[in-house]
Amino acid sequence: MIGAAAGMALGFAGWFGGFGAFLVVAALGALGWFAGHLADRGTGLREFLDSLAGRRP
Repeated sequence: MIGAAAGMALGFAGWFGGFGAFLVVAALGALGWFAGHLADRGTGLREFLDSLAGRRP
């Protein structure tokens, strides 16, 4: 259901706004998914960035 809604949003953005709007909506959707994924795991952005850099808190 969520995938269908996201696909419809991308389709409308592409149809009415062109390819640039399609890319903006896709990028913002991916950013929102990533933020939600971090929130569900209970990980803060600083903790995530520290783990990428190999630093321990």
